[in-house]
Amino acid sequence: MLNIENKVIAITGASSGIGEATAKLLAQNGAKVVLGARRTDKLEKLVEEIHASGGQQSSKRSMSPIATM
Repeated sequence: MLNIENKVIAITGASSGIGEATAKLLAQNGAKVVLGARRTDKLEKLVEEIHASGGQQSSKRSMSPIATM
């Protein structure tokens, strides 16, 4: 992996799936991740996991849907 230590990387959809896995991988490799997701409960859990493993999370945001059906 390229040197991403101390780089700030924004990830949307971070509460599950590819977004969650990407956030964990990047944080493990020294990136500061900015996380966004609609499911704040899962987002909080991810933040705790990243901190527990020594990673850095710069910010977190709950995202509102753009449109509803």
